Amino acid sequence: MVKADKSNISTKRSICPVASTLDILGDKWSLLVIRDLFAGKTTYSELQNSPEKVPTNILANRLVRLTDHEIVEKKPYQTHPVRYEYILTAKGRELGPILKSMVAWGEKHIPGTKAMIKKKR
Repeated sequence: MVKADKSNISTKRSICPVASTLDILGDKWSLLVIRDLFAGKTTYSELQNSPEKVPTNILANRLVRLTDHEIVEKKPYQTHPVRYEYILTAKGRELGPILKSMVAWGEKHIPGTKAMIKKKR
């Protein structure tokens, strides 16, 4: 049996790892942002141009959340005006197998779906 970390329990609705992961990634946009980062998009404008058309306020919010949880790193690539690129951290890259499983499941069970990220062989 795994003991709960009492120091951080107040920020979670549950000690369940599934529920806690959903608290970070369970909205309808976060995993799409992560998908796009895996696909090579790095700038805000590139992320904004996804086929799903995430609203700008929501994109900004999700990037802050993903940065706060150290899933994404924000680095300046231009100084005047300051512009940032967004890069998956090691922690963020560990989500790759989860996304690949979701792609495989969707392609198998949802007719008409097609992976946006090319599969590595």
